[in-house]
Order: sequence, then C-alpha cells, then structure tokens
Amino acid sequence: MKKFLYHGLLSGILASLAGVVYFYLYKEFFLVDFDSLVNVGSIVGSSILGCILMAVGYMLLHKFNKENLTGALNILIVVLSFLSIISVMSMSLPLEIEFPELFPGLVIPMHFFPALAFTSIYPFFNNSPNSKI
Repeated sequence: MKKFLYHGLLSGILASLAGVVYFYLYKEFFLVDFDSLVNVGSIVGSSILGCILMAVGYMLLHKFNKENLTGALNILIVVLSFLSIISVMSMSLPLEIEFPELFPGLVIPMHFFPALAFTSIYPFFNNSPNSKI
C-alpha cells in the first residue's frame, strides 16, 4: 500500500514542479501578476492533494481486486480535471487585476498537470506480471 502513496507523493511533487515553473514562466512571458489569486503554496498544495487522491483511487482498486477498472478510473480523473476548469472559466476577477483575460491561460493547464504526472510515472510503480518494466 505504501507504493501507492509514494506514487501519489512523487507525482504530486513532479506536478508541483511543473506548475511552479509554468507559473513563473507565464508571469515573465506575459508580464502579469496574479499572485493575489494564485501562489506557489496553492499550486503545490493542490497538485499534491490531487495526486494523493488519485493514489487512493488506485489503492482502492487494488484493495478490492478491481485492477481491470483502472481505465475507467483514468477516464474519471480526466473528466474531473475538465470539470475543474469550469470554476476558472466562470470566475470574475477583481477590477484592479490587469489583463484578466490572461488568467485562464495561467491556471487551466495546471489543472491537468497532476493527472499527467500521475499517469506518466505509473509504469514505474506497476509491478503486474504484464508490465514491461
């Protein structure tokens, strides 16, 4: 069971790293400052939390011997990632924020970093006999 939590933690750290790098690059390239809305702590926290929740889902599939539902869980993760951007699209920003139209371009890609990191390193934690690694 520890391997699932390690998988979630490591993928959360990787997603956090990608999110923070993207955050700073976006700020530099577009000369915008959304620090009052998004900061490094919120990026790291949400990335790690999302990946830990994915790991719990995988752990439950393993515990109940339902690994054949991994594809369905992956689809659910992707659907939830897409649904999570609805709040960003419907958000009204404070009037003092410059270039509010650039905000979705900053945060929407970050909603997909946890799922991408989690599924990218999945083969390194999968010890099934069908695994090539």
